Amino acid sequence: MREANAFLSGRSRSVKEELAREMEKASTALDFERAAVYRDRLSALSAVQAHQGINPRSVEEADVFALHQEGGFNCVEVFFFRTGQNWGNRAYFPKADRSLAAGEVLSAFLAQFYDDKPCPQLVIVSHALAEQDLLAQALSAKNDRKVEVLLPRKGEKKELVDHALANAREALGRKLADTASQAKLLSALAERFGLPGPPRRIEVYDNSHLQGANAVGAMIVAGPEGLRKNQYRKFNIRSADLAPGDDYAMMREVLGRRFKRLIAEEPRPALRGEPAPAVPPATGAGDASAAEPEEGQAESAWPDLLLIDGGAGQLAAAQATLAGLGIADLPLVAIAKGAERDAGYESFFLPGRPPFRLKPRDPVLYFVERLRDEAHRFAVGSHRARRRRDIREAGLQEIPGIGPGRKRALLQHFGTLKAIERASPADLAKVQGVSAEIARKIYDFFHERAG
Repeated sequence: MREANAFLSGRSRSVKEELAREMEKASTALDFERAAVYRDRLSALSAVQAHQGINPRSVEEADVFALHQEGGFNCVEVFFFRTGQNWGNRAYFPKADRSLAAGEVLSAFLAQFYDDKPCPQLVIVSHALAEQDLLAQALSAKNDRKVEVLLPRKGEKKELVDHALANAREALGRKLADTASQAKLLSALAERFGLPGPPRRIEVYDNSHLQGANAVGAMIVAGPEGLRKNQYRKFNIRSADLAPGDDYAMMREVLGRRFKRLIAEEPRPALRGEPAPAVPPATGAGDASAAEPEEGQAESAWPDLLLIDGGAGQLAAAQATLAGLGIADLPLVAIAKGAERDAGYESFFLPGRPPFRLKPRDPVLYFVERLRDEAHRFAVGSHRARRRRDIREAGLQEIPGIGPGRKRALLQHFGTLKAIERASPADLAKVQGVSAEIARKIYDFFHERAG
């Protein structure tokens, strides 16, 4: 622990020297097993430092921001240096008007970056900022110490910027390549499902409950850039007269609430009836924007495609719900699991078409499976979170056979409800008054799979 604290405090050289001395002492004493332990620690420490890449001599504490622009997209690579060592880096992809110069994009990014995090004494940037001095003053005032914003022209700090720029260039290239592949995939999906063009917004719906209790509906969103997790939504099922486990009624409630609100907040735009431009073969990263909205066109919250976990019954329930709201032409696809719920054998149900399957190796099938699985993951996670909250509120008495006495004994033995939830049946049975049968009931209550 002492060595770890020293290393994290920036005293890695002294740690290495001490380890080397201990290794030599062990070797001299012919304690080769102990010497091998120190040798392995030295090797691990060297590996960690090697992964840190560049460790500048003249920079004790700084963040380095380098921005690269290509094809109307931006990547900001940030390197973090503390105690003279590289503490890692991360790529960000801020959206900005394509007419903005690199310095303007970087300035806007920096103005928000330190909203929720402390700022180092030195901020190094790759481009001149229009209000560089004003930004430095604002960061200094926020952090109660002098903060310098620097655009280096030469020397080691310029080398740090060049290194970060190279990383930004590579990260944006990978991002654009992935986006180009996604655009081609969306074009193929449109072809398979008879859509007028590649969808820019796909909404996927699933429900989760346990024998009808704690029912939750979930919506995930995907588009040309992948999953949009900040737009995921969960719906706690509210209908009091809903029969436990009635998945059709749950879907009707979820879609009804979602689209009633959408109609009120954003009138539906004109149908995107004209096919979107075909995605050309990817000759470069710039081709990735084929499925993006046109310049100046606001992105709509209306989906181009709804994917629903289920079969013909779920499709009919969804159609009826949307028709009741005056929406009769929104593309709908229901995905029914294959025999024995095996992936790769799903059947697809579309209005006005007989059910069909996609070829087992079709990339579109893999894509749709991933979306469905993500919706299921989010639905189950939301259900379990609600269930845990209800358990906390109701206490262990919700479990059959657990009265105040056993609850008190369990809490005294394990300390917290979370510890009880994690305990095995054997550990639960060690509590006074808890038989093997009751222990199994408690375990099953916390671990039974949600539907």
